[in-house]
Amino acid sequence: MSKLLIVGTVAFDEIETPFGKTDKILGGAATYIGLSAANFNTESAIVSVVGQDFPEKHLNLFREQNINLDGLQVVADGRTFFWKGRYHNDMNTRDTLETQLNVLADFEPKVPDHFLDSDIIMLGNLHPAVQMSVIEQVKAPKLIILDTMIFWMDTTLDLLKEVIAKIDVITINDEEARQLSGEYSLVKAAKKIHEMGPKYVVIKKGEHGALLFHDDEIFFAPALPLEEVFDPTGAGDTFAGGFAGYLAETKDTSFENMKKAIVYGSNLASFCVEKFGTERMKNLDIEEINGRLKEFKSLTQFEINLT
Repeated sequence: MSKLLIVGTVAFDEIETPFGKTDKILGGAATYIGLSAANFNTESAIVSVVGQDFPEKHLNLFREQNINLDGLQVVADGRTFFWKGRYHNDMNTRDTLETQLNVLADFEPKVPDHFLDSDIIMLGNLHPAVQMSVIEQVKAPKLIILDTMIFWMDTTLDLLKEVIAKIDVITINDEEARQLSGEYSLVKAAKKIHEMGPKYVVIKKGEHGALLFHDDEIFFAPALPLEEVFDPTGAGDTFAGGFAGYLAETKDTSFENMKKAIVYGSNLASFCVEKFGTERMKNLDIEEINGRLKEFKSLTQFEINLT
């Protein structure tokens, strides 16, 4: 069984959308990635940090999903990273109302010995110094996937570029791709980012799907049109978890297989947005996943006679 190492935040979120709001709930990039990747036959572990205020019930959720927690540090008398945000009516833009780094401010990741030889490394959105530390600890992984955000481009661009030079796949949204590359055209943006080091560039477009670039090849997967979207928080991380989990299970990192991984990631992300936080991801079953994959297939499959 392949090993998947997941690095990112395990956090508390407080979310408000046009459809309602939550109290403090489970969130964080590594949380969504882990719950998504748990739908595949792979041995996964989370490297992150929480405070002593982190409930045992959340730890048990990870354990129930067979996610190894040896790399999850619990800081005595510390408080867990917290984010509070409000989404606009379009559900694509949001305002950050409050951020508390808490234990994340001094986080130094430690990869468990039995995951140093992980096949795939999924670096969720974190400070580039943390991502680089993990890269320097692991031993010859088959694939390193990186997610990042505009904040790190604004504040630590040089270090971020050093990290990007060492990874194989970058997953970012269209706004981030444009800022990182300085190009408006996503095709040109992908080429510029390729030159920075990654062999594959995945550009997420939210409700408009995702693009995969490799050399001169391009693949597009749509997002499934949904009747209701309650909360887009974590959808990008859920996508990344499905993408990484599928690649880990199939042990195939070719461009052709990444096309399928994109579809699996998009499929799982479509579930994530249907309820607040991680609620929808907790109880997914294989019948639901496969049923929605059939919807994806029927959405995109057609026959045409070319003369």
